[in-house]
Amino acid sequence: MKRSDAVLAVLVTAVSLPPLATQAADPAPVVAAERAFAADGLALGVKQSFLKHSTPDAILFAPEPVKAHDLYGARPDKPGPALVWWPVWAGLAESGDLGFTSGPATYDGKPSGWYFTVWKRQADGGWKWVYDGGAPSDTSGAPGPDAAPAALAAASGAAQRREEAWAGVVAAETELARAASQDLVAAYGAALAPDARVQGSSAAPAVDPAAVRAELAARAPRMEFSARGGEASQAGDLAWTWGDASWSHEAQAARGHYVRIWRHDREGWRLVFDQILPVPPSNP
Repeated sequence: MKRSDAVLAVLVTAVSLPPLATQAADPAPVVAAERAFAADGLALGVKQSFLKHSTPDAILFAPEPVKAHDLYGARPDKPGPALVWWPVWAGLAESGDLGFTSGPATYDGKPSGWYFTVWKRQADGGWKWVYDGGAPSDTSGAPGPDAAPAALAAASGAAQRREEAWAGVVAAETELARAASQDLVAAYGAALAPDARVQGSSAAPAVDPAAVRAELAARAPRMEFSARGGEASQAGDLAWTWGDASWSHEAQAARGHYVRIWRHDREGWRLVFDQILPVPPSNP
């Protein structure tokens, strides 16, 4: 068996294992926050809804990282085509202070891809997002707006303080970056949780072994990652990270940005979500 085949076999085994049977925190608060955000998108328009529901330092990729308030604050406040989205997958930290949602979106009545939003509970108990973005992934098989969102399984690792947890996440990011610079598939094979989701291409988000294998195969065989930010939950069970990515495609240099969700499991920090968004070639 060739080494590449062996690595893929390990990856398939990793993502084929059933999720751990532990009780997850109910993501209802972030689902409600996302639905309120989406409703305001129709009632107030994109600019006002994005400003209302994001923190002052919230970021998005346009295509470079930029603060949402800087980007939308400078735009004219005028009506535009309807942007509609709804959550079909969500997760929440045990401490109830950090979560995410993801699902399909349409623009002017046409499919526009899968969004991903990271939410943070505020001092007043409300929720605002700290990252919002999406990939041009196929939405044809997505559940409809009335479907109950699937919930991320709970972390199975021992309790940690936030500072200790973040140090572990940084170490996991560093190891993934080191390994991915040599062999991307092997790097993800070691980092992905059994119930991880991977997206970024035009294919539907990968949620099973075959789809994960295809999604990773669509990426370059090696990538360089450079972490830039993120945060761990108060409970130390969940964290989000973002950073830069670069690679070579058909002898041409390419780059983009990534967003990830890490969960603290018995085996250590494992990826439960990974998304890479390329920067178009017209933005060197």
